[in-house]
Amino acid sequence: MATEVKLLGIWPSPFVFRVKVALQLKGVDYEYFEEDPFNKSPKLLESNPIHKKVPVLIHGEKPINESLTILEYIEETWQNNPLLPQDPYERATVRFWAKFVDDLFWNKAFAAFIAKGEAKEKIEKEVIEGLEKIDGAIKEKSSLFNSAAGGESIGFLDIVFGVIGYWLPIYEEAGSMQTHTQKFPAIAEWTTKFVNHPVIKENLPSTESLLPFFRQVHEFVSAASNN
Repeated sequence: MATEVKLLGIWPSPFVFRVKVALQLKGVDYEYFEEDPFNKSPKLLESNPIHKKVPVLIHGEKPINESLTILEYIEETWQNNPLLPQDPYERATVRFWAKFVDDLFWNKAFAAFIAKGEAKEKIEKEVIEGLEKIDGAIKEKSSLFNSAAGGESIGFLDIVFGVIGYWLPIYEEAGSMQTHTQKFPAIAEWTTKFVNHPVIKENLPSTESLLPFFRQVHEFVSAASNN
């Protein structure tokens, strides 16, 4: 019998990682398909014809795209072990910071990762400003970060913020970025608790495997920009 839930992904992606963690926390069995970003499968192109990227969650042959949308779908479909708080204001606050993190990572941090010279320095300053806001949010709204509050469970924001606490320092090293994420005390403390949670440990790619991958990405993008 075919598995009802399928996940298309690539192993180094922080956004695929989010979905894996959410599914495991909810106790959802799924079948995982590793994609080749340079030779995308017909299933991926069919399931996400607009962006043609992972992650894609397929539930009963219906595809859901974009990691934040997928997390919301998982939360609404499997209501055990809730990831979002019950209070409407707190839920709205979680969604605000989730979007803030993704905007910072994609629009600023990745741009700094591939930029050079003065342009890189300018974007890095913007990333640092964003990290200062995130550090403050973890301090002021710690109850919305289950692991930061010392809880044993993992919440929606914990899953989303992994891209900042774990992946961004790897970007910094691979792309020679001067943003120093782990110098922000609340982010550093939260990251330590986050990476030691059993479900996170089980799904988290090692820095030893991620660093060479993103160094190659950086070299590839740099070479392409020089042509």
